[in-house]
Amino acid sequence: MQLVDWRLAAATGSRLVPPGPSIGLTEAVATVEDLRRTAVIADRYVADITGLDVASDSAVTVVVDRPAWIRANVDSFEQLAGPIIASLVDARGVAPSVVTSLGSRAAGVEVGLLLSYLATKVLGQFELLGPPRGPGGAPGVPGRLTLVAPNIVAAERSLEVDPADFRLWVCLHEVTHRTQFATAPWLHAHVQDLLREFLLASDLDPAAVLRRVRDAASGLAGSRRPGPNRSMIEVLQTPAQREILDRLTGLMSLLEGHADVVMDQVGPSVVPSVATIRSRFERRRAESGPVARLIRRVIGLEMKMRQYAEGAAFVRAVIAAVGMDGLNTVWSAPDRLPTGAEIKEPARWLARTGTPPLAPA
Repeated sequence: MQLVDWRLAAATGSRLVPPGPSIGLTEAVATVEDLRRTAVIADRYVADITGLDVASDSAVTVVVDRPAWIRANVDSFEQLAGPIIASLVDARGVAPSVVTSLGSRAAGVEVGLLLSYLATKVLGQFELLGPPRGPGGAPGVPGRLTLVAPNIVAAERSLEVDPADFRLWVCLHEVTHRTQFATAPWLHAHVQDLLREFLLASDLDPAAVLRRVRDAASGLAGSRRPGPNRSMIEVLQTPAQREILDRLTGLMSLLEGHADVVMDQVGPSVVPSVATIRSRFERRRAESGPVARLIRRVIGLEMKMRQYAEGAAFVRAVIAAVGMDGLNTVWSAPDRLPTGAEIKEPARWLARTGTPPLAPA
């Protein structure tokens, strides 16, 4: 049983995604080689900053164009969604008529449209939905580091920043993700389990979904106005999903905030224009047009941007209180991970985990 035509999703996304910036073959080859070298260099800096010195020789780093990024994400979605769909059928007794009414081909087109939009925005990605992979597809460090070359070139041109600095800055963020998962081998399965629980807790009753949409629309039009950052994903949650989302939000905020702090901690001795890059990068986010903001909000990207800021604030607060070694205890076991509420109030996480404060200097 297939709710999404994954081949059609990949074909639709690849066909609709616009081409990247104009670049000659020689420059394109040089960019790919430079990004691969930069990812290796970033490994050393991430180890120095975080104290998480893990072997990276078994990890995979690939440099791709936009269609290749789409195909890789379709593969990841399919690997995650297949078992979940089977579980939904068994647990909820989803009728074939419901599956037919959803329309696998229509769903495939919708997924392709979404990916064609995202494929123009993503600079780098640590793929964690697929199985752990090493060189040649053999078991290894979970996921792989993917750098989207045309988007990186487009961003450094539009921001008018030094390409070498910007590429290292981007690689620091994604290499940090790879380090996180290599440090905590259990984390890969934990993320997948949370996503599976979240999707299994979904409400497939069309009437219930429609009721929540109407309530949200009524709130937007009247006095019960929801928070400015509520996405359609949040609007459609069931009560069970809200509890799971709190744990998932805590984890994703930690991952993204930790990577953001690392990429900014290298300092001007490593990335001379780091302050300029950060300020221009944040200004570009804030200055996006109303249509782009609406799309981000509907598909949940506003929530992801909130995770960057709140997660980074949590990481900085914990480091200030207990040092980098104290923060690194989050990678020791699932019960050390912060919840969404604890991300907003780091003191709650410190109290719950009993992490000892720094000794006086």
